[in-house]
Amino acid sequence: MGLRDVAYAAYAARLARRLDTARTPHHVGIILDGNRRWAKASGEQTHAGHRRGADKITEVLGWCEESGVKVVTLWLLSTDNLTRPPAELGPLLRIIEDVVRELAANGRWRVHPVGALDLLPQETARLLKDTASATSDRDGLHVNVAVGYGGRREIADAVRSLLQEHAARGTTIEELAEVLDVEHISEHLYTRGQPDPDLVIRTSGEQRLSGFLLWQTAHSEFFFCDALWPDFRRIDFLRALRAYATRQRRFGS
Repeated sequence: MGLRDVAYAAYAARLARRLDTARTPHHVGIILDGNRRWAKASGEQTHAGHRRGADKITEVLGWCEESGVKVVTLWLLSTDNLTRPPAELGPLLRIIEDVVRELAANGRWRVHPVGALDLLPQETARLLKDTASATSDRDGLHVNVAVGYGGRREIADAVRSLLQEHAARGTTIEELAEVLDVEHISEHLYTRGQPDPDLVIRTSGEQRLSGFLLWQTAHSEFFFCDALWPDFRRIDFLRALRAYATRQRRFGS
């Protein structure tokens, strides 16, 4: 281990010791951005960047687990990404499938798909559903994998599901309009029953949500990190937790 590695390890340990564990976020959302730019900067093909980014996921989830985070939502593939050329999308879907299998093989984590599974290839959707079923009784870290996810699509799907549910009960549109509130829609989101994210981390220096958990992030805190996702370090994660712990959450006020 070189001098730089020793200094890094010491700094990371000091950051971890100084964290206010009483203010650890319960739910962390992560926008894994920068794989393609990492590949370009490294002179690699795009799929190599996606593979390198996939290799980072289990490590980061381990940091979350060590820090006391209970729920993590990983945005792996947006609905917009589904329009990418087949030469890029095909390998990316295979990498995501490998990630899901690896998360399930952990033995402790509960894996829950978040997204419009009907937009995905049949084999990808089936793997996500089977993994959710196989890990549903685990009580470790709850990992949402957002695949084929778009915030506007989620809200539209929630409203559609709500209308279908009430139509099956014989409720008229007028009757529903009289009682409809935000909780009715929340009960039909992909993340229904889960707490909203306390903290959202986006890598690569971009400072926007791009439609990530539009409904659920109304009162979330945000941390934008310059590092590309494959280069995301433990000290970057700890800095995000430190920034969150120092903020006075106002929940919209």
